[in-house]
Amino acid sequence: MAEDIKNRYSDSELAEFRALINEKIDKAQAHLELIESAYKNDSNNGTDDTSPTFKAFDEGSEVMSKETASQLAIRQEKFIRDLKNALIRIENKTYGVCRVTGKLINPERLKLVPHATLSIEAKNMQK
Repeated sequence: MAEDIKNRYSDSELAEFRALINEKIDKAQAHLELIESAYKNDSNNGTDDTSPTFKAFDEGSEVMSKETASQLAIRQEKFIRDLKNALIRIENKTYGVCRVTGKLINPERLKLVPHATLSIEAKNMQK
């Protein structure tokens, strides 16, 4: 029953979450760099000598994939920002505390969604 009255994660638990989040930030940064390099890649894919019709389709496709890459980059930047905010909560020792119920968020949920600020209970209340 001591688990029920626990109102924050221990320093060692927070250290484990910090390591997990830092690892996720590194992977997310690498992914963002890939997206940005794809977005900034101005190669013409060798369509110079092909028919004008194909080139028009290819350019349309390129514009669409740049838009998609831009949206992916924005999402990735938000994910990184959310992870960095989670690190701040670790420093403040408020990490893993649901902002609605004040209860601890299940550690399994935090391993899957380390930037979560809501428990499943609170998330379900929003629906």
